[in-house]
Amino acid sequence: QVQLVESGGGLVQPGGSLRLSCAASRNTFTFSAMGWYRQAPGKQRELVAEITFDSRTNYADSVKGRFTISRDSAKNTVYLQMNSLKPEDTAVYYCKGRSRGDYWGQGTQVTVSS
Repeated sequence: QVQLVESGGGLVQPGGSLRLSCAASRNTFTFSAMGWYRQAPGKQRELVAEITFDSRTNYADSVKGRFTISRDSAKNTVYLQMNSLKPEDTAVYYCKGRSRGDYWGQGTQVTVSS
């Protein structure tokens, strides 16, 4: 059974930074892609950033230049470094692994507010 566990969310002021972590129960390179998604109240879940098995990355236009996805293969962990945070980044952030189906973590709340 694949497990993905997110951590690192919290309350941050506008302009601040957070780093989210997604710890996987197996090597992240065994997934065809791993990504971060977010869902704000009343909105659909959307892709934030994705990294493929061959380390190609893809970002939503709204976060380009501010967020960076990366991984530490030794720790089976994918990160999302979020800088210059805005109130509109407030959402529950989910980690997803794609491998003959989609696996989701439980989510971590990110709130950007003064």
